[in-house]
Amino acid sequence: QVQLVESGGGLVQAGGSLRLSCAASGRTFTNYGMAWFRQAPGKEREFVGVISRSGITTSIAVSVQGRFTISRDNAKNTVYLQMNSLKPEDTAVYYCAAGSVYGNSPGGYDYWGQGTQVTVSS
Repeated sequence: QVQLVESGGGLVQAGGSLRLSCAASGRTFTNYGMAWFRQAPGKEREFVGVISRSGITTSIAVSVQGRFTISRDNAKNTVYLQMNSLKPEDTAVYYCAAGSVYGNSPGGYDYWGQGTQVTVSS
Protein backbone atom coordinates (compact mmCIF):
# COMPACT_ATOMS: atom_id res chain seq x y z
CA GLN A 1 0.00 0.00 0.00
CA VAL A 2 0.99 3.58 -0.64
CA GLN A 3 -0.50 6.43 1.33
CA LEU A 4 -0.65 9.84 -0.32
CA VAL A 5 -1.39 13.11 1.44
CA GLU A 6 -1.80 16.34 -0.51
CA SER A 7 -1.34 19.81 0.91
CA GLY A 8 -0.93 23.37 -0.27
CA GLY A 9 -4.36 24.11 -1.70
CA GLY A 10 -6.31 27.23 -0.88
CA LEU A 11 -7.92 30.38 -2.17
CA VAL A 12 -5.88 32.60 -4.49
CA GLN A 13 -6.64 35.48 -6.82
CA ALA A 14 -6.35 35.08 -10.55
CA GLY A 15 -2.74 35.49 -11.62
CA GLY A 16 -1.43 34.14 -8.35
CA SER A 17 0.57 31.02 -7.57
CA LEU A 18 0.31 27.96 -5.40
CA ARG A 19 2.54 24.96 -4.84
CA LEU A 20 0.87 21.68 -4.05
CA SER A 21 2.74 18.92 -2.29
CA CYS A 22 1.97 15.23 -2.09
CA ALA A 23 3.78 13.22 0.57
CA ALA A 24 3.98 9.48 0.05
CA SER A 25 4.52 6.73 2.58
CA GLY A 26 4.41 2.97 2.51
CA ARG A 27 6.12 1.25 -0.35
CA THR A 28 9.25 2.47 -2.11
CA PHE A 29 8.48 5.85 -3.63
CA THR A 30 10.79 5.38 -6.59
CA ASN A 31 8.80 2.36 -7.73
CA TYR A 32 6.01 4.66 -8.86
CA GLY A 33 5.26 7.17 -11.50
CA MET A 34 3.43 10.07 -9.94
CA ALA A 35 0.68 12.18 -11.41
CA TRP A 36 -1.64 15.04 -10.64
CA PHE A 37 -5.28 15.10 -11.68
CA ARG A 38 -8.03 17.58 -10.95
CA GLN A 39 -11.79 17.48 -10.81
CA ALA A 40 -14.13 20.43 -10.96
CA PRO A 41 -17.77 20.15 -9.85
CA GLY A 42 -19.86 18.33 -12.42
CA LYS A 43 -16.84 17.43 -14.55
CA GLU A 44 -14.77 14.33 -15.07
CA ARG A 45 -11.38 13.90 -13.46
CA GLU A 46 -8.82 15.58 -15.69
CA PHE A 47 -5.13 14.82 -16.17
CA VAL A 48 -2.78 17.64 -15.17
CA GLY A 49 0.74 16.20 -15.22
CA VAL A 50 2.89 13.14 -14.71
CA ILE A 51 6.49 12.53 -13.71
CA SER A 52 8.53 9.41 -14.15
CA ARG A 53 10.00 7.41 -11.30
CA SER A 54 13.41 9.01 -11.71
CA GLY A 55 11.97 12.47 -12.20
CA ILE A 56 13.75 12.88 -15.51
CA THR A 57 10.66 12.73 -17.71
CA THR A 58 7.54 14.82 -17.29
CA SER A 59 4.41 15.55 -19.25
CA ILE A 60 1.96 18.38 -18.67
CA ALA A 61 -1.57 18.78 -20.01
CA VAL A 62 -1.91 21.25 -22.84
CA SER A 63 -4.42 23.30 -20.84
CA VAL A 64 -1.80 24.16 -18.22
CA GLN A 65 1.44 24.06 -20.21
CA GLY A 66 3.66 27.03 -19.54
CA ARG A 67 1.93 27.67 -16.21
CA PHE A 68 2.22 24.41 -14.22
CA THR A 69 5.32 22.37 -13.45
CA ILE A 70 5.53 18.94 -11.88
CA SER A 71 8.58 17.80 -9.93
CA ARG A 72 9.55 15.26 -7.31
CA ASP A 73 12.07 14.89 -4.52
CA ASN A 74 12.76 11.21 -4.09
CA ALA A 75 14.76 11.84 -0.93
CA LYS A 76 11.65 13.35 0.63
CA ASN A 77 9.12 10.99 -0.96
CA THR A 78 7.25 14.01 -2.22
CA VAL A 79 5.86 15.18 -5.54
CA TYR A 80 5.04 18.81 -6.24
CA LEU A 81 2.82 20.79 -8.56
CA GLN A 82 3.89 24.39 -9.02
CA MET A 83 0.99 26.41 -10.36
CA ASN A 84 1.59 29.92 -11.69
CA SER A 85 -0.64 32.43 -13.46
CA LEU A 86 -3.70 30.73 -12.04
CA LYS A 87 -7.05 31.23 -13.72
CA PRO A 88 -10.59 30.80 -12.37
CA GLU A 89 -10.96 27.75 -14.61
CA ASP A 90 -8.17 26.07 -12.62
CA THR A 91 -10.57 25.83 -9.68
CA ALA A 92 -10.92 22.17 -8.75
CA VAL A 93 -9.97 19.50 -6.25
CA TYR A 94 -6.45 18.40 -7.08
CA TYR A 95 -5.44 14.79 -6.51
CA CYS A 96 -2.07 13.11 -6.64
CA ALA A 97 -1.81 9.51 -7.75
CA ALA A 98 0.82 6.79 -7.82
CA GLY A 99 1.10 3.92 -10.25
CA SER A 100 3.44 1.63 -12.10
CA VAL A 101 2.60 3.52 -15.29
CA TYR A 102 3.50 6.76 -16.99
CA GLY A 103 0.27 7.97 -18.50
CA ASN A 104 -2.66 10.37 -18.46
CA SER A 105 -5.51 8.00 -17.68
CA PRO A 106 -6.85 7.86 -14.11
CA GLY A 107 -7.44 4.14 -14.52
CA GLY A 108 -3.73 3.51 -14.74
CA TYR A 109 -3.05 4.62 -11.18
CA ASP A 110 -3.38 2.41 -8.15
CA TYR A 111 -3.19 4.84 -5.27
CA TRP A 112 -4.84 8.21 -4.71
CA GLY A 113 -4.70 10.96 -2.16
CA GLN A 114 -7.76 12.56 -0.61
CA GLY A 115 -7.43 15.71 -2.67
CA THR A 116 -6.84 19.36 -1.90
CA GLN A 117 -9.14 22.20 -2.94
CA VAL A 118 -7.81 24.98 -5.13
CA THR A 119 -10.06 27.96 -5.66
CA VAL A 120 -9.08 30.81 -7.95
CA SER A 121 -11.11 34.00 -7.68
CA SER A 122 -11.51 36.44 -10.54
